[in-house]
Amino acid sequence: MPAPLQKIETSPALPASADAVIIGGGIVGVFAAYYLARRGQKVALVEKGLIGAEQSSRNWGWCRQQNRDARELPIATESLALWEGFAAESGQDTGFRRCGLFYLSNDEAELEGWARWRDFALTAGVTTHMLDAEAASERGRATGRRWKGGVFSPTDGTADPSKAAPAVARAILALGGTVHQNCAARGLETEGGRVSAVVTEQGMIRTRVAIMSGGAWASSFCRQHGIRFPQASMRSSILSVTPGAEGLPDALHTATVSATRRGDGGYTLAVSGLGRLDPTPQQMRFAPQFLPMFARRWRSLRPGGLEGIRGGHETLKRWRLDAPTPMERVRILDPKPNAAAIRLTHERALDLLPGLRGTQIAATWAGFIDSTPDGVPAIGETAELPGFILAAGFSGHGFGIGPGAGHLIADLVTGDEPIVDPRPYRPGRFNGSAWGKVADF
Repeated sequence: MPAPLQKIETSPALPASADAVIIGGGIVGVFAAYYLARRGQKVALVEKGLIGAEQSSRNWGWCRQQNRDARELPIATESLALWEGFAAESGQDTGFRRCGLFYLSNDEAELEGWARWRDFALTAGVTTHMLDAEAASERGRATGRRWKGGVFSPTDGTADPSKAAPAVARAILALGGTVHQNCAARGLETEGGRVSAVVTEQGMIRTRVAIMSGGAWASSFCRQHGIRFPQASMRSSILSVTPGAEGLPDALHTATVSATRRGDGGYTLAVSGLGRLDPTPQQMRFAPQFLPMFARRWRSLRPGGLEGIRGGHETLKRWRLDAPTPMERVRILDPKPNAAAIRLTHERALDLLPGLRGTQIAATWAGFIDSTPDGVPAIGETAELPGFILAAGFSGHGFGIGPGAGHLIADLVTGDEPIVDPRPYRPGRFNGSAWGKVADF
């Protein structure tokens, strides 16, 4: 069962040319196209399936600064302001609100880690409140339990994954950009050693800028043009329940289960640490670079099955520009959710939050979270191919920082002052032996 998603109309015809072509209509791609269009750029957004249909509609919906890696915190902070600003300037509703994010724990080591992050965040101007046992238990009274402590980050919030990317796509159309669904980008053409066109299944768009924001498909697309981008995907299973629960926090995280209020009043339920690692040829290829991350996070990863191979997004094959590609055979990555994980998540949620016991499971789904070896995205022009900008590997953090990432991409394309320092995200950091430290938070 796919995740809930609003649908939008597709532009009637491909343009012959564009200032920039964005490949991939997830949250990062739509915001990149939106901020370029706002600067008067002629943009065309091509999506092999539907806008927001993969991981951008399959996540928790959290827009957070709390526990961000130091390299991502600036872009997370900027993104919160951009989420708010988008609604005001476009008139479109993404469901964003600063409801605050709430963490509870009975683990002293976990609480100490959150306290260290709080101290670090203060140096960056971010406020987060550590809660003692009394305050945590009072704020977490919906659980009916005593807690040793917790965290409340009041300026963080959530947006609605079912309508955020479609809302931004509608804003692109209102600015004169074009949006093309069921239109896979097969590859790039070059002239003089730089991008000259994007070849799609429906025809060619001449351009000097191509932005790859294709999520889990990015590495295999890069491979077609001799660009090495280490990427591995984890399959995560989630469920939602019907409205009816009252008195629950809007966004709660515990080691046992996490719950997020949806726009319809229901809740999304998930457990960190139940991800499945589906073996694929691409994972084998990049395994040496991912070993430090896997070693550090082995408790939260479990061996998967054939869903990754069935998806076709981590293939090592080369494809032709004049024939169907794996992206046309699998328009939307919609892997099967792990039944055991869904059952365990639901059981834990009902136990932790008794108010959910009057609800029913509304939907279950899974998605592929694409990661880099250091858990930080790659955003920037590739050294191998001028005009080709990579924006992928968001490692489960892309939804919340989508606006900031899109703004940064637009800055890099137009030469404007970057909204944040782009150096921590440069794609070339993976090409040497010192390719980056695994994220701390």
